[in-house]
Amino acid sequence: MPDLSHEIEVRPAFFDVDPMAVVWHGNYVKYFELVRAALMDRLGYGYQEMRDSGYLWPIVDLRVKYVRPAMLGQPLTVRAEITEFENRLRVEYAISDQAGEKVTKGYTIQVAVDARTNELQYVCPKILWDKLGVTP
Repeated sequence: MPDLSHEIEVRPAFFDVDPMAVVWHGNYVKYFELVRAALMDRLGYGYQEMRDSGYLWPIVDLRVKYVRPAMLGQPLTVRAEITEFENRLRVEYAISDQAGEKVTKGYTIQVAVDARTNELQYVCPKILWDKLGVTP
């Protein structure tokens, strides 16, 4: 099984925090997006490649579980891993601090939609499996 995970480092900037220097809750979704995009780019199926392949991949479900607050300037590791890819694309996330303590976790679910017809695909297209290096 190929490695379907990726990690990035982030340090919350001033514009990411509330007046108490705690990361505003909506910015965790931004961190999820950053690592998911980096993962998909590494696999050769980033947003441009998705569109060029004739499929749109909207997020249809998002879950965020806040475990502990992250603070201004705190080094964080943001990890994404693809855990489902046959009928939908499920990406699980974990954000942890330098000590490895979990700060936030969550997941997103994306589905393939034919870009020409806007029809939902009930099985992920072969191009996804090829890019992931997996067989369904």
